[in-house]
Amino acid sequence: MSKNSLMNTYERFDVIFEKGIGSRLYDVNGKEYIDFVSGVAVNCLGHSHPAIINAITEQSKKVIHISNYYWNTKHIELANKLIENCDHSKVFFCNSGTEAVEGALKAARKYGKLKGKEDKNIILYMTNSFHGRSMGALSVTGQSKYQKNFMPLIGGVKEVEFNNIEDLKRNFNENVCGVIIEPIQGEGGIIEASSEFLKEAREQCDKYDALLIFDEIQCGMGRLGSLFAYKKFGVIPDIITIAKALGGGFPIGAFIVNEKAEGTLVPGDHGSTFGGNPLACSVGCAILNELVDGGIIESVDEKSKYLKEKLLTLQNKYGVIKEIRGIGLLIGIKVDDPKSFMKACFNKGLLVITAGKDIIRLLPPLNVEKEDMDAALNILEGIMQELSA
Repeated sequence: MSKNSLMNTYERFDVIFEKGIGSRLYDVNGKEYIDFVSGVAVNCLGHSHPAIINAITEQSKKVIHISNYYWNTKHIELANKLIENCDHSKVFFCNSGTEAVEGALKAARKYGKLKGKEDKNIILYMTNSFHGRSMGALSVTGQSKYQKNFMPLIGGVKEVEFNNIEDLKRNFNENVCGVIIEPIQGEGGIIEASSEFLKEAREQCDKYDALLIFDEIQCGMGRLGSLFAYKKFGVIPDIITIAKALGGGFPIGAFIVNEKAEGTLVPGDHGSTFGGNPLACSVGCAILNELVDGGIIESVDEKSKYLKEKLLTLQNKYGVIKEIRGIGLLIGIKVDDPKSFMKACFNKGLLVITAGKDIIRLLPPLNVEKEDMDAALNILEGIMQELSA
């Protein structure tokens, strides 16, 4: 099976996966792996979940795509379900997290224009952040390694030190139209925003009439133990960007706005050919029904507590883990050599990924069974035994 037709844009492991069931993946040789990557926080219900299979099967028999010149039952149903579960009023559907960020940035820029100030176009972003790889999202990503080969990026953006209240206040003025923050920096190393920092961002946005954007693409949709991540921090943003787990593996993204922001974008300002198509939204509805109505989100905190307690035991026993981070099932463990540790996990049949400089990310499906958590922990302990011998 030749791999030469694909562009060399990823450092892939030497494995070809063929199928998955629950928290397990199987390669073309039949080898089993415990999946604690979940498509990078995408496969919230694991693999081959009946609700997703049924949604795709049934909706594909009806209509897959009709364009946004018309309404369809599924994008109305999904939008209503999202709005029922947050403090916001309108939804725009797209296909990915990056697209959701692009739309949110455009809404913030338009908001500044509507205030009658040509100079009200500055967007503040955080150090160590990650928001995507398109030119707009890349421009507000606070990691130079992603940016350096694509300069010049868009102007009108300013970097603020993450969790530094004084730096935030220093960079704020009447020309700021928006601020974009990850409540937990995923790619940056599972680093939480402090509640004080988020509250100050809210106060500054209110003071200078700017839009507060929370990027919940990785940390939202149940991963922290609430459908929306902002509810764990007690700060309500004006715009939320979501994707990943919203489709459980099927491509879909969205940004959600409150009444303050809902009048920014009007016909002709923004669009998405495939955004809100009936098939993607049907899957999104099935996902939310399982997460919210099926009680899966309610179990996240308990599973998080179990994993963290076991990891703490391993930390105390072997000393390989230097720190345990995260909320819910967005967990990071700090180790000395994360790339070698990740490869050791892979060789023993556990899929994990790195984050930041020294963090291993653990992102199991939200419906992960205790049996699979124990199996993953046994593999982790085996590796730690070898490293501490």
